[in-house]
Amino acid sequence: MTEKFESPDAGRAAETPVDVTGEPVDVAPRASGRLVIAIDGPSGSGKSSVAKELARRLGAGYLDTGAMYRALAWHCVHEGVDLDDADAVHAVPASMVLSLSTDPDLERVVVGEHEVTDAIRTPAVTGVVSAVAAVIPVRELLRERQRREIDEAGRIVAEGRDITTVVAPDADARVLLTASEEVRMARRSGQLTAAGATGVDAATLTAQVGGRDRADAAVSRFEAPAEGVALVDSSELDFEQTVQAVMAAVNEQAVDSAVEGPGR
Repeated sequence: MTEKFESPDAGRAAETPVDVTGEPVDVAPRASGRLVIAIDGPSGSGKSSVAKELARRLGAGYLDTGAMYRALAWHCVHEGVDLDDADAVHAVPASMVLSLSTDPDLERVVVGEHEVTDAIRTPAVTGVVSAVAAVIPVRELLRERQRREIDEAGRIVAEGRDITTVVAPDADARVLLTASEEVRMARRSGQLTAAGATGVDAATLTAQVGGRDRADAAVSRFEAPAEGVALVDSSELDFEQTVQAVMAAVNEQAVDSAVEGPGR
């Protein structure tokens, strides 16, 4: 699969990491300056927004692994691929050229010559992305791409399915961000409204949140934290409080990893 993950800020000097008060963060990266933070969680838990904010505050890149699956789903639909044919879906990545921004302040996804940043977030793509992600060989291909992107970035916040357990189990900090289904549905409704979608009914929200999670659970574990993964429940937290809670988990784990040294 030919993919390029391009950041418009490539080569920019990293900003001094700060916490929510603006004070320097006591995050201890590995000796090389490398810092990898992995965030997983169910749909609507806020992991994308929180991961972007962490990346900004830590002067790091941001990798949305879910956008890769969405881009592949869009490409399959665009090319008329039968999503019920696993072999046909598996064959698609070889011909798909994907460019994905890793700048937390610039969301940009391009497939071939098509700008699909908005298109991959539509209900039409959301409704089929689990079918694409359920093809195990496809997951293996994308996981390898995700690992390479993380390795090349050096300092990055990566979020998405499998990220804390399969893709980056050796990340400096791993967090499972969750919330009650009621809260997650309310957040998804707000996201859709902000994106211009109106009149979204409860059945659609249930399908996009609970339905997608149930489908993804068949091939990925994200409902409970694995050993060594910090759990942050944001059900009763606002955005800033959630960022602070995740930052606290990152600080604790990153310091521990530094104590153990680069060869842990």
